[in-house]
Amino acid sequence: MDPHEAFYSADGDFLVVPQHGVLDIQTELGKILVRPNEICVIPRGIRYRVTLPEGPVRGYILELYQGHFTLPDLGPIGSNCLANARDFQAPVASFSEDTDTSWTLLSKFSGHLFAAKQNHTPFDVVAWHGLYYPYKYDLGRFNTIGSISYDHPDPSIFTVLTAQSDHPGTAVADFVIFPPRWLVQEDTFRPPWYHRNTMSEFMGLIHGQYDAKTGGGFQPAGASLHNVMSAHGPDATTHEKASNAELKPAKVGESSMAFMFESCLMVGVTEWGLKKCKKVQADYNAESWEPLKPHFKRPEKKVGKIRNGTGSKEGEIGDKSQVPHWTS
Repeated sequence: MDPHEAFYSADGDFLVVPQHGVLDIQTELGKILVRPNEICVIPRGIRYRVTLPEGPVRGYILELYQGHFTLPDLGPIGSNCLANARDFQAPVASFSEDTDTSWTLLSKFSGHLFAAKQNHTPFDVVAWHGLYYPYKYDLGRFNTIGSISYDHPDPSIFTVLTAQSDHPGTAVADFVIFPPRWLVQEDTFRPPWYHRNTMSEFMGLIHGQYDAKTGGGFQPAGASLHNVMSAHGPDATTHEKASNAELKPAKVGESSMAFMFESCLMVGVTEWGLKKCKKVQADYNAESWEPLKPHFKRPEKKVGKIRNGTGSKEGEIGDKSQVPHWTS
């Protein structure tokens, strides 16, 4: 970015998830340094500029067009766990004395980019107060919870931030993470279920290996998309390992951090993503799920005599005590 350029989105809030490199973000309200395993939220309309103190950066951005991100309602969990409010960090006012230099202000408005000139810095706020501000969060501070008896709790227990929709129980966007954690359930298949649901799931990997996709196709800086009602679940390699593992307390996701952007809305894919991206995994389905084998087969039952008062039909003789009799 040019040293005298700044940007803001009039369309929505930006949730920034770096995967590699460091972002030095100067906002109207102060500076934020964002590293991998941290996230940053820049609300709609806040002006900022980004520099890269350690070279190239890659990562993921979600733009939220409706509402704002909040902490999820913890319900019976109480007041603590998951992402705690005390762990979010807001910038301290840091103003620039540049009052006579020409600046270009770039804006994203209704999906289009515009530019305007001004003769002073946009970073001249000397103090501020209120509840509308950019912030960052260290994902390592997320306090996971889970079952200590059997079965899987709802995956919403991994929600860091949410933006609820107008329909109760659904979200325009959830930001969910899968950090290192202990699994201790009894009599329970440990990886996530095979499922379909009404939420679109865009998954990314910051570092390490996601515990439900161990076959090798899901790499850091990659992503997968399962839109509304698309069936998905652990790949065949993960299923095989989990089916034969001893059910004892085990830690999963060590040195790993996977995340998910989730929405009740369908997620579209750009032409670049569909046709020009050189890293699309063409054999995703064949590698992940086609090797799965059926493990349940209806047992064959032997048929005994059935009497209906007018005759009988002979079959293979089984346990006659289990054969019903009808009398006309």
